[in-house]
Amino acid sequence: MPETADTTAFVEDGMSAEKAQDPRETAKRFLRDLMVQKWRLLTIAICLVGAAACSVLIPITIGAAIDEIFSGVKQAVENETVFQVGFETMSAVLIELVVLYVLSAALTFAEEYLVASVAQNFALKLRRETAAKLERLPVAYYDAHQRGDILSRMTNDAKRVADTLQEGITQFITAAATIIGAFVVMVGISVELTFWAFGTVILGLALTAVISSVTYKAYAKSQEALGRFNAQIEEGLTGHATIRAFNLQKESAEKTRAAAEACRKAGLNAQFLTYGVMPVVRFASQFGYVVIAIRGAMMTMSGTITLGDIQAMLQYVDRISEPVSEFAFTIASAQGALASAERIYQLLDEEDEPDLRTNAKVLLEPRGKVEFQKVMFGYEDGAKLFEDVNVVVEPGTMVAIVGPTGAGKTTLVNLLMRFYDPQGGRILVDGVDIRAMGRDELHGILGMVLQDTWLFSGSIADNIAYGRPNATREEIERAARAARIDHFVKTLPQGYDTVVDDELLPMSAGQKQLITIARALLADPPILILDEATSNVDTRTEAAIQEAMAHLMKGRTSFVIAHRLSTIRDADLILVMEAGTIVEQGTHEGLMAAGGRYAELQKSQAAALVA
Repeated sequence: MPETADTTAFVEDGMSAEKAQDPRETAKRFLRDLMVQKWRLLTIAICLVGAAACSVLIPITIGAAIDEIFSGVKQAVENETVFQVGFETMSAVLIELVVLYVLSAALTFAEEYLVASVAQNFALKLRRETAAKLERLPVAYYDAHQRGDILSRMTNDAKRVADTLQEGITQFITAAATIIGAFVVMVGISVELTFWAFGTVILGLALTAVISSVTYKAYAKSQEALGRFNAQIEEGLTGHATIRAFNLQKESAEKTRAAAEACRKAGLNAQFLTYGVMPVVRFASQFGYVVIAIRGAMMTMSGTITLGDIQAMLQYVDRISEPVSEFAFTIASAQGALASAERIYQLLDEEDEPDLRTNAKVLLEPRGKVEFQKVMFGYEDGAKLFEDVNVVVEPGTMVAIVGPTGAGKTTLVNLLMRFYDPQGGRILVDGVDIRAMGRDELHGILGMVLQDTWLFSGSIADNIAYGRPNATREEIERAARAARIDHFVKTLPQGYDTVVDDELLPMSAGQKQLITIARALLADPPILILDEATSNVDTRTEAAIQEAMAHLMKGRTSFVIAHRLSTIRDADLILVMEAGTIVEQGTHEGLMAAGGRYAELQKSQAAALVA
């Protein structure tokens, strides 16, 4: 984290649900991405339409059977004979029903498998794109956004999109096909009764459209609240030691409860709107059922429609009532998926870290000369940290950067690493502006050891070889010996093959730091940056590391940020910084003789040690 960066202004970031949103454009983009799997979607549609067609034909087939039975009963009564079922006719109907049910089940099975495949592939695509995007985003983006919210976009939002797809595709196509098919058959039976039935359907869909406009905003707020809750959880887990040390468990738990309560309220509102629409639509459909029953009875008595047709119409009304409810539910759920998709798309649309074009310059034999020429920089507009920084560092020089907290020491090396770009001036490496170099090229000649250690879940050997994956075991062990960590590693049961895990393999902060130092030494870059690299080791270990580094830094340009001034007395150049300005520069002896700010820092540290 930059020393002077103020992140409080970014609690509500540019991707907040309170900002203007465009569900229509999100839906278009969503469909474009989904159409990558158009052939699977077409197969799903065919299966669903086929299954819906079977479902539509079943009632009319049953109606035909009822008419056959009714006709037989009527004829038996008229002829005063015993009623007998025509087995030839009825067997054909029964076979037709069995075929329809089996075919419907087979098509549904195929469709369910394909839908699950489409949904999970789509979620995989979003997660892959998000993961790749996170690698391309500038460091400033992570300074300005909560990690928990970023994580929520990649996990929870992607899952919601996949879940809605898996349920929504099936429900939407099935409902549409069933409603259309039922409408066609019902018109063939009775136009009047169809008019009454579908009048209630249109009413239900109109209510759905009204509610859906509110549902989208509710889901956007729900996902935002979930992101804040995840951020609070992540903060509590990472800082649990500090929270306990200051006895702030209650305060932390209260903040978590407040975030969870906000998440609950936002989720409740979104879910209520989603599920609340179904009873309304179902009521409208059931009202149509009553109308059909009454009017159909009147038409049957007048002889304008048969009993079997009435039975078929009632079944169709019953069958379309559920698809209409599902159709409404799917539309409401889709609003949540669109809100989640929009959050992911907003992250994907963030501006990439500026990198080099095809004409990127390459240093074939980097020597390590570094120049800061009239560099100006500020984390915020109108608040400059650096006004006019000028430094020339010759190849093979050890440069120490000292100064109070917030002076700009870490910012200086962050600019060299191109984690940020200056607003004015330029930084040169061997005479080439680093903005004219590809980032891979630049980072290939820079090695960095941060104050905050980072080890991934893998073997110790893999962690040391992180910057050089093709390094041999001998080279890895040589770097470990130089960093004074070899002895500790060999005391472990699996040695260098021991897996790093905070629970299974507890290590001190100093031991972790030594591994990161070994990682930088193995990479063997022309320019080495050590940002408080020895801050987490004891004095004895620090002295051993300094001795090893003094030998290894020969012939290599090194930037060393240190608070303990005793560790940088042998530096070729010492830069003393205050408020973004280099107030002094020179050797230890020269600066002490000058009696300026550096001499004051030395005296204050010496007095602190004596005290």
